[in-house]
Amino acid sequence: MAPELREADLLAVRDQLGREPTTAFTVVARCTGGHPLVIRNAPRDAAGAPFPTTYWLTCPRATKAVARLESAGAIGELNGRAEDDAGFRAEVEAAHAEAARDRATSLPEAEGWGGVGGTRRGIKCLHAHYANHLAGGDDVVGRWVAERIEPVHDGERPRVAAIDQGTNSCRLLVAEEAADPGAPPTELARDMVITKLGQDVDATGVLAPAALERTGAVLRRYGARARALHARRIVMGATSAVRDAANPDAFAAIARDATGAEPAVIDGEEEAALSFLGGTFGLDPGDGPFALLDIGGGSTEFVTGARPGTAEAAISTEMGSVRLTERHVRHDPPTAADLEAIRADVRERLDEAAAAVPFGEAATFVSVAGTATTLQAIALELERYDPDRIHRTWLAAAQVDATLERLAEMTDPERAALSVMAPGRGEVIVAGAVILQEVLRRFGFDRTLVSETDILDALVFRIVGVR
Repeated sequence: MAPELREADLLAVRDQLGREPTTAFTVVARCTGGHPLVIRNAPRDAAGAPFPTTYWLTCPRATKAVARLESAGAIGELNGRAEDDAGFRAEVEAAHAEAARDRATSLPEAEGWGGVGGTRRGIKCLHAHYANHLAGGDDVVGRWVAERIEPVHDGERPRVAAIDQGTNSCRLLVAEEAADPGAPPTELARDMVITKLGQDVDATGVLAPAALERTGAVLRRYGARARALHARRIVMGATSAVRDAANPDAFAAIARDATGAEPAVIDGEEEAALSFLGGTFGLDPGDGPFALLDIGGGSTEFVTGARPGTAEAAISTEMGSVRLTERHVRHDPPTAADLEAIRADVRERLDEAAAAVPFGEAATFVSVAGTATTLQAIALELERYDPDRIHRTWLAAAQVDATLERLAEMTDPERAALSVMAPGRGEVIVAGAVILQEVLRRFGFDRTLVSETDILDALVFRIVGVR
């Protein structure tokens, strides 16, 4: 994913470490209360030197608990076991190999820099193994540590996890239930990887084996991370690509094997209702009625409701950033003809939406999902993707126009190089931006409220009873 980092997390990790971090990082797991527990480091530090410790344990209480194991001789004990037990040794070696592959997802050459904590064999740092386990690694040593030190904090409440499988991206949210009924849960992990599950589904009608394999690899880590963080339940919703494909059972089998959860194929109406719940939760009822737009990879939902959280009218249309890119973009950067073909397709779908939903009658227009949030990050000229600086901020129609013009003049590699662009999104964001621009124009809005919360949050809200 893009280098996503909240300013509050940067300050918290700086305080936890007692120094300035020496490499870019993201937070992959949190403790009760929401403070950082594990960070994922970039494979190179600020000076460009290799940084082989991918996952780093930052919570002081957790690091002290692991240190007590090390001071009691646990590393020697485990290395002795690895020498005597071929099965255990093989599990340790497998953990190192998996960790090397995981590091290489962001820098292919880094696979040769060793495994957990940069180690090529044996066990040298229990902190690194425990962090790898919490991040979703299949780490026998990390599990051993967890059994001996958890719970790290008192007062842990029940935890749940949700996975949103879209056409373009696969997302995870692990959360801890609030003590007060009806209050939003505390985020423990939030992640997004663009796996392109729906690649070519519009043309072929099936989920491709390579796309299923890519997605399955991410789902395995998501399922492992949710279990490591003690989620008592994992729910999974799959949207446009899976419901449009002729082989949804192929995805279901991979998802079940990876996570243990039975994926639910969500129809367009339910997807719209969930997006509205997540996107408008907590807004002032006095700012209604509300209209919500969810631009996905394969479909776009239009939803309206008088009050936050309760959808009253909705339609799911067969247009999305991936679908329109595959149909109409033939050049890099896209030509005027490419863009006009996208616009013509979008306008047809807007005729459908206008006939089904009183979208233009809303007082507040909310936009959710990666197209809108990334456009806002670019418009705000953020140096890194900071959800706190994006969430519930206004994106003006003039900013959409200017940002789309800029992106449409770039090549795919140039868009991918933008610091706030998630890997894989740059290829399809122009089509997504055209959708947002045309919606603003068609329904007469001069701005949209961008929300970081959406269908993923709503899946968790449903489990814990938040409305």
